[in-house]
Amino acid sequence: MRLTLWTDYSLRVLMHCAAGEAAGRRVTIADMARLHGISRHHLTKVVVALVHGGWLQGQRGRGGGLRLARAPADIRIGDVIRWAECDFQLVACMAPGASQACLLMPGCRLRGALHEALQAYLAVLDGYTLADLTTDETVATGWHTLVPMSPQLAAVNGVQKPAG
Repeated sequence: MRLTLWTDYSLRVLMHCAAGEAAGRRVTIADMARLHGISRHHLTKVVVALVHGGWLQGQRGRGGGLRLARAPADIRIGDVIRWAECDFQLVACMAPGASQACLLMPGCRLRGALHEALQAYLAVLDGYTLADLTTDETVATGWHTLVPMSPQLAAVNGVQKPAG
């Protein structure tokens, strides 16, 4: 299973905001876009969704920026992934009503095994909070002030460098 870029960006934004708050500063979309090598326009869509989803709060204007809507210890990674991902159907037969189309049903146990594996995957992620991913070491090492992502690393991550 591979998480979508939307989920990846959502997690990065939340981690960046948690690290920024721990360092006593708000972060901006422009800073995150530049530092992570992500399109500002696309990142804005992610941030707006995170605000509407109740994960972030934004403040416009001078001295504004983004902050978490809840304490990092109250944000479970599994919950963020469930919110951000739109498709947990690991195979076609997991879609609603698809069992009638499968020639192997009702004897096939693949769907049940994959469902059980998915639940175990999410249960592990439920055991981690945003606070677990942004430790004091993260803030102490200046994670929130990373240098811009190199074009090579951006390519490996499937990220296009924003223009301008």
